[in-house]
Amino acid sequence: MKKKLTIGIICAVVCETIFGLSYLFTKHITLSFSPLDVLSWRFMIAFIGINLCLLFKIIKVDFKGKNLKPILMTALFCPILYFTSETFGIDLTTACESGTIIASIPIVTLLCSALILKEKPSKNQIVGIGITFTGVIITVIVKGLDASFDILGYIMLFIAVLSYSLYSVFCKKAADFTSIEKTYIMITMGFVFFGLISTGEHLLKGTFNEFMMFPFYSRDFLITVLYLGFGASIIAFLLSNTAIEFLGTNKTASFVGLSTVVSILSGIVILSESFTFLQLFGSILVLLGVYVSNMKLKQKKEA
Repeated sequence: MKKKLTIGIICAVVCETIFGLSYLFTKHITLSFSPLDVLSWRFMIAFIGINLCLLFKIIKVDFKGKNLKPILMTALFCPILYFTSETFGIDLTTACESGTIIASIPIVTLLCSALILKEKPSKNQIVGIGITFTGVIITVIVKGLDASFDILGYIMLFIAVLSYSLYSVFCKKAADFTSIEKTYIMITMGFVFFGLISTGEHLLKGTFNEFMMFPFYSRDFLITVLYLGFGASIIAFLLSNTAIEFLGTNKTASFVGLSTVVSILSGIVILSESFTFLQLFGSILVLLGVYVSNMKLKQKKEA
């Protein structure tokens, strides 16, 4: 039990670190390429990578005799609905608005977990996630109190939040599948969905050949999709699924705010962005919230 808790915590922390760094890659590359092209290549790389692992027997999957509904629902909510709605939501709203709404994922996850899985959150989890949410809001608002008042953008972001929360719930419900099997289905469905949309778009525009040559034309594009494909898809999805399996949806959700802290720190170190006292305060609140959410967990480990 102690070993599983430790592994779950490590998986959650590393997963959110990878996601936090992925924002840096995505922010840079979408200045030159459309988000849809990046997503399609991301999952193409991930699909090739995970099937090579399967071919060389680094991993194994077995779907025979299993009810596929929970795992297909997991993949429907993430990556398909989550990435689609998040991409359009961020595009239609300001960074401040999108960051604030996305930060509500842990709160919505608690509600979905309680309603669907009947997992009652502990007082520590409620207080901790509240503190983390406050910290994220502070760090996001510091960057600018601007507003787009774009209703469609808000709707898309709320769909993204709900999708990620339901992904966590159905990932937990898909108990008959290993974390690797969940990751394989998620990547496969992402590859098919985003690949078909992007391919169709470029065929209609007559730019399919250019689309297929993006990684060869642009070194930055290649580096980005390799990181997103292998790191933020294969590795991060596997870590996220493992964390949910070992810690549960509520405890795993408490770590989501860490990606914001990582994103801020990477911007400071790599892009030389400014860092204010309020951002520091907000980051400390995020870390404090994660600690409070898992205080009981730590006590169990020490007992």
